Formats: sequence, structure tokens, C-alpha cells
Amino acid sequence: MKAKIFTGIILAVYIIYLIAFFGSVVRLWQTGEPIGIALGAAILVVPLIGVWILVREVTFGATTEAMAKELEEQGLLPRDDLPRMPSGRIVKEAADEDFKKYAAEAKEHPERWQSWHRLALAYDAAGDRRRARESMRTAISLRKQARNSTDR
Repeated sequence: MKAKIFTGIILAVYIIYLIAFFGSVVRLWQTGEPIGIALGAAILVVPLIGVWILVREVTFGATTEAMAKELEEQGLLPRDDLPRMPSGRIVKEAADEDFKKYAAEAKEHPERWQSWHRLALAYDAAGDRRRARESMRTAISLRKQARNSTDR
């Protein structure tokens, strides 16, 4: 829940920034000078890239959350019962051992998004965020394919 509140605050601040920023771009365009128009257009690209990244990340988070709920309803969501250090971090050896199980499952059932989702959670627990995101993207893609094939 804290992450959602934080994301909402960041989104609100970013919207205020975009409104103020767009006002500056409009003023540059209103100068009528070719350099002002070109500069306004060029600096408009940066916040548009930011919007694209923000939308992509929020969509990624919402999709993974929906997938986790679906797994939970199916009774397939792994329990978060790995031993933890006093700091709250998962003990690496336990995460690595748990990871082997989910890696084997994804290898055995590469067509199932559920396997890839659980593998992504195992990667995350083991501290490998890059591979966790890659596996989650694979899970999202497979889930989308499965939904499209059942819609036909």
C-alpha cells in the first residue's frame, strides 16, 4: 500500500511539473523565433520520455499485481516463508535453494506464465532484479498470449 501512495504522490508531482514545463514550451513557441520554436520542441522530448517510462512502469506493476492475485486464487502463489536476516533481507542460501525449484519448473513448463511468474519471484528473492524483471516480462507475454487464444 505504501508503494501505491508513493507512486500516487510522485505521479501528482510529475503532473504539476509537466503543466509548468509545458507552459515554458508554449512561451518559447510564442516567441515566433525559429530558435525558440526549435528549442521548445527539443526540450519537450525529455518529459514525454518520462511520461512513457512512468506509464510503462505503472502498467508493469499493475499487471504483475493482477497476476499475483490470479496465482493466489489458483493456490499457486509461493508462500513468503524463507528465513530472513535481522535486517529483514532473505537469507541468500535459502533463496538460492528455493530458486532451483522454480527454475526447474519454468524449464519443465516454459509455456505456462505461472511458472515464469514464480521464477521471477524466486529471482527477486535471490537478489537478481534484472532477471526477475525479464522473467516477469516473459510471464506477462505468455499470459497475454493465453488470454488472446481463449478469447478466440
